[in-house]
Amino acid sequence: MRDQNIPAYLEQLIERFESRSAVVAIIGLGYVGLPLSLRYAEAGFKVIGIDIHQFKVTRLNQGKSYIEHISHASVEQARAAGFEATCDFSRAHEADALIICVPTPLNAYREPDLSFVLATADALLPHMRAGQIVSLESTTYPGTTDEELRPRLESRGFTVGRDVFLVFSPEREDPGNPDYHTRTIPKVCGGDTAACQQAGMALYGPAIDRVVPVSSTRAAELTKLLENIHRAVNIGLVNEMKIIADKMDIDIHEVIRAAATKPFGFTPYYPGPGLGGHCIPIDPFYLTWKARQYGLHTRFIELAGEINSDMPHWVIGKLTDALNERSRSVKGARILVLGIAYKKDVEDMRESPSVEMMEILRAKGAEVAYSDPHVPLFPAMREHRFNLASVDLTPASLASYDAVLLATSHSAFNYELIARHAALIIDTRGVYLNHLPNVVKA
Repeated sequence: MRDQNIPAYLEQLIERFESRSAVVAIIGLGYVGLPLSLRYAEAGFKVIGIDIHQFKVTRLNQGKSYIEHISHASVEQARAAGFEATCDFSRAHEADALIICVPTPLNAYREPDLSFVLATADALLPHMRAGQIVSLESTTYPGTTDEELRPRLESRGFTVGRDVFLVFSPEREDPGNPDYHTRTIPKVCGGDTAACQQAGMALYGPAIDRVVPVSSTRAAELTKLLENIHRAVNIGLVNEMKIIADKMDIDIHEVIRAAATKPFGFTPYYPGPGLGGHCIPIDPFYLTWKARQYGLHTRFIELAGEINSDMPHWVIGKLTDALNERSRSVKGARILVLGIAYKKDVEDMRESPSVEMMEILRAKGAEVAYSDPHVPLFPAMREHRFNLASVDLTPASLASYDAVLLATSHSAFNYELIARHAALIIDTRGVYLNHLPNVVKA
């Protein structure tokens, strides 16, 4: 970071955040932006939430949540504290801080798609003024903040670190995790200059219990990628171990439980039918793409991605074999998929391996249905179209299917009922610890 004298605008920002008189605008009111908005409102700040979707804005302004694990009461409390949502980007002029929380997906070639970030920055620029701090929270490759956002700010005549302040502070939300919340999850923050770093610490300090400074925006960007790549690689390892253990007729979940008793040097990761969510299946490829610009080939990351991407097909192979042993083909079989959200006890279906397995089964001629208490109707998705509603689990409904594919282990499922009445269960989550005649581990 470049050393600078403390600018007057920085002193004003620090004072406004210390006194909680600052106005915070959060752009993107999804799984990251909405909890952050509620936390700033709870901390005593005036919060303006900006989103392009009128449905979200209308619902929030009615004091209602549209995300399952966020209560209506928490939105109502934020509204009472002055939180308001809008689609009007000109409201950015009122804010002292602009926090960008928009998606960073991959394109069709598995390359970074920064269109949401750049479109948001371009929409904010005409309404910006001196004395504001801009924080990007969207996961991205090292260099995005200083290569893409800083030139845009400078094009408006601002001097970063003097007139406006630029930081990267990656989101660390874990939807559905009751043990950690926005306030209690430490916040990494890297500034474009020393003054930007001070502004970032002032921004997040009043709302987050612990803010962790790093030396630059690039260090903060790589920190987030390391966190998610660490998970992706270890999940890839344990998924490969699952395939090996299966060939050897060993229960991988028993092995993991035993290994986890070691009090040092081992961290348990658990296999599954593939990776889901907006982070773990996507973020590693942001670094892979950026590394190629430095002439580097991320073999370890790409191998893990290959293993994880193949898991839905491996699971369907296990299902096919199990049906064959019962003189039944996949074509024409009635298959019930349990859980289509990407993780336990949430409704989020982004990159869900359950949906990919449904597509594979449908292509093979199976009659596919699903049951998920968090997703009553199969939503409209760009890449997947199923005109389906969640099936109620009863003895009769379970018995009517040739196989039940346990893809997401929601707490609401009655696993004893399922085991009693399903003809065949393909268990991808290690729910059934005992060896049951109708359960196949996959």
